[in-house]
Amino acid sequence: MKKLLLALACAMTMLASCCNNEKDENFKLPALIGDHMVLQQQTDARLWGWASPGSKVDVKASWANKSVSTKADDNGKWMLSVATPEATFEGQTLSISVNGQHQTTLSDILIGEVWLASGQSNMEMPLKGFAGCNVQHGTVDAMNVMRDAPGVRIMTVKKTQSFELQEECTGKWETGTFPQTMEWSATAYYFASTLSNALNIPVGIVNSSYGGAKVESWTSEEIVKTYDNIDLDHDAIMNSPQEYLRPIMMYNAMFWPVKNYTYKGIIWYQGCSNADRSTSCTEYAQRLANMVELWRNKIGLGDIPFHYVEIAPYDYDGSQDECGPLLREQQYKAQALIPNSFMISTNDLVDPFELHNIHPRQKRTVGERLCYSALNRVYGMNQICCSGPRYKDMTIEGNTCYISFDDLQMGICRNYMIEGFEVAGADKKFYPADNVWLRWQTNHVVVSCSKVQKPVAVRYCFHDFQPGTLLGGSELPAYPFRTDEW
Repeated sequence: MKKLLLALACAMTMLASCCNNEKDENFKLPALIGDHMVLQQQTDARLWGWASPGSKVDVKASWANKSVSTKADDNGKWMLSVATPEATFEGQTLSISVNGQHQTTLSDILIGEVWLASGQSNMEMPLKGFAGCNVQHGTVDAMNVMRDAPGVRIMTVKKTQSFELQEECTGKWETGTFPQTMEWSATAYYFASTLSNALNIPVGIVNSSYGGAKVESWTSEEIVKTYDNIDLDHDAIMNSPQEYLRPIMMYNAMFWPVKNYTYKGIIWYQGCSNADRSTSCTEYAQRLANMVELWRNKIGLGDIPFHYVEIAPYDYDGSQDECGPLLREQQYKAQALIPNSFMISTNDLVDPFELHNIHPRQKRTVGERLCYSALNRVYGMNQICCSGPRYKDMTIEGNTCYISFDDLQMGICRNYMIEGFEVAGADKKFYPADNVWLRWQTNHVVVSCSKVQKPVAVRYCFHDFQPGTLLGGSELPAYPFRTDEW
C-alpha cells in the first residue's frame, strides 16, 4: 500500500511539473511590443500585454541585473515599466516569463528617442508617394535608409475605425529594409532621420495617421458630443458621404491602442479636412487644444511636446470664399492654447503646379523643420533656428506701413523681391503691394501700394494659395498673417 501511495505521489508531482512547464495559452503582447522596437531612453518605459488572470509576469532586460514583475488583473491585462539606459545602437533583448515559465524573447531592441506621429494624409503619405502625387527624392531616400539613418525604426498602425475603444491595433516595427521603407511616412521618416543624425542615437516612430481625418475624428465621444455641429448618432456617422470624415472613430481604433507606449513627444500634420467655414473661423484652435489635452491625459506623461505642421497653400474650391487662410490662422492661434507646442510653417513648400495638389511633394523639408523645432525646444540646441518671422505690430506713416516681427534670431534673410503682401484702405479692398523693401537696420519690412494712399490694414499670404518669399534664419518662411479682423 505504501508503495502504491508513493507511486501515486510521484505521478502527481510529475503531472504538476508538466503543467507548470506549459506556456500560458492566454499570453499575448500588443503589436507595439515586439522585435525591432525602440524604447525611450533614460525613463521608465511601459510594457503591457495579456495573460491568465492572476498570473505573475516577469520581464528581464538584457541591460538590467534584475527582472521586473507584476500580476495580471482580473481581465488578464498586465502592465509594468522597465528602467531604460542611455541611447544605444546595440541591439538589446527582453525576456518575458509567466508563472516562472518562459514565454518569449524580444530581440533587436534599440534604445533612443520615440515620437508619436499622427494626422491625416500628409502625415500618412509614404515615401513612394500617392497616385498622382510624388514625394520629391522619396524613392532614392527609401533605398538609402540603412545608409543614411540605420537607427530609425517605424511602426505603422493599419488604418481602421471603430465605435468602441480598441485595446489592440495592427502593425509591426520595421527596420530600414528596402523596399518596405517605400511605405514609411515621408514626413515622419525625414523628421526621424534628421533627429537621429543630429543626436547620433536611434529614433523610433509610431505612425498612426488616417488620410482625410478631421480633428474631431481623433477626439473622444465625451468631448465631441459637446460640439453643437457634430452629430454622433450611429446612422449619421455611418452615412457620412466620406468615411474618412467620421468623428471619434480614429480615436477609438488608432489612438487608444497606442496610448500606453512611452513617447518623448508628438508630431502632427492635419487640418485640410477642417478647412471649411463650419469650423475653421472660430473653432479649430480650441478643438485641437481639446484633442491634445485629451491625448496627453491618456498617455499619462505630462505635457509632452506637441509639434505640428501648418497646412500648405492649396486652392480649396477656386472661389472667393477662401477658408485656407482662416484655418492657418486658427492653427497659429492654437499655440497659445496648447502648452509646450510649436507650429512650423510650410507657406513656401509648394510649386506653382501644385495649385490643386493637396499633397505637396517637398516632405523632406517638412520633416527637417519639425526636427529643427524639436532640436531647439526639446533638446536644448538653441543655436538652431526653428521659427520664421512672426508678425509683431504695424505702424503707418502717410501711405507707408512699417511691419515688425518677432523670432528674428538671424534677422530677416530676404532683402529684395519680397512677395506676398497686400494693402487695404478703409474700403477693405486689398491690392498687391507694389513697393516692399527691408529696412535692415531695424528689420522692418516697409510696405506700400500706389492704389492705397491711406492704408489701414496689411495682409501677408492670406489666401488659399499664395506662397510668399519673406524668410528668416534656416530659410524658414514668415508665417501668414493679417493685421485686420475683417
